[in-house]
Amino acid sequence: MNFNYTEEQLALQDTLRRFIAKDYGFEHRRALAKAEPGFSREAWAQYADFGLLALPFSEDQGGLAGTPIDTMLVMEMVGRGLLLEPYLQTVVVAGSLIRDYGTATQQAELIPAVAGGELMMCLAHYEPEGRYDLHHVGTTAVRNANGWKISGHKCVVIGAPSADKFIVSARTSDGTRDEHGISLFVVDRGAPGLTLRSYPTQDGGRAAEVHLDHVQVGTDDLVGELNKGYVMVERAIDFGIAGLCAEAVGVMSALIEVTLEYLKTRKQFGAPLAKFQALQHRMADMAIATEQSRSMAILAAVGAKTDDAETRNRDITAAKAYIGQQARLVGQQAIQLHGGMGVTDELNVSHYFKRLTMICATFGDTDHHLGRFSATLMAA
Repeated sequence: MNFNYTEEQLALQDTLRRFIAKDYGFEHRRALAKAEPGFSREAWAQYADFGLLALPFSEDQGGLAGTPIDTMLVMEMVGRGLLLEPYLQTVVVAGSLIRDYGTATQQAELIPAVAGGELMMCLAHYEPEGRYDLHHVGTTAVRNANGWKISGHKCVVIGAPSADKFIVSARTSDGTRDEHGISLFVVDRGAPGLTLRSYPTQDGGRAAEVHLDHVQVGTDDLVGELNKGYVMVERAIDFGIAGLCAEAVGVMSALIEVTLEYLKTRKQFGAPLAKFQALQHRMADMAIATEQSRSMAILAAVGAKTDDAETRNRDITAAKAYIGQQARLVGQQAIQLHGGMGVTDELNVSHYFKRLTMICATFGDTDHHLGRFSATLMAA
């Protein structure tokens, strides 16, 4: 198999690398995280100009027909730059739901708006009692003469404070923990009965508790088939996990670079720390962990595009579990090698570490995915 990137893919990464170096420095990012809305709308417009927001959509839908590998390369740079904009939530997760399952009208209205930087979306699926179980949906959608009325509570909806529209999962039949009976609906941010309680996350991002109290949606707001939402959510989350794996690799690569630079400049006993063999071994362990994680991120990106759900789930969950373990190693070593200053807000190392922590917890932590992968082995 050819693992070389194309000239276009390398050029895309180089464009993002130069943008981060010139317009998205660490201090600028810190200022964005502390102010509202918690990201840069100017940067979002730049992403639209670069073609990033149109990348995963087909040409018929107004996109660039990019592959999961293209998305992986973008997400790696998102990690390197600690970009705060909701690219994963809008383009990778919610965007894939509309791309793969939306009606022709939904695709015609929403995808060009996303690609042009005019619309932000996110998936509101997880609930307080469900932890990481995708089939746990207690939110209900009751049919009426005008469509459906949705009531329920979605928790830790990352990207919700900036979203113009939500894709909300709701129970239209069967029990709370059944895979069958889940349906997806597009809900406007300003819909009567929808309220948000927003808060910052530890990595500088934004999330919200989303409450729906008899929110009315029309019949044309249904995404995909009625009662078949579990399969759709599972696939979209797999795309999201693949993106997070690539982002983690970008964060780990950046941590290695800044840590190595610190060891070269910081002196102890009259010599740079990089001269001490014990610290060289720790840096080698970090580099090996990052390169192995890169291989697993490629596995996740390649696996994300397969239609075989069993194979896709196995590859995705293996990558998430393994990268979670290695991210913990690299992050902790970087902090230790920087000493006490490694946890201060003024140093970018602490922000990379916080982002790795959030990546590991999003869409299932390491223990969850280890258990999930173990179950696939037992079933085989």
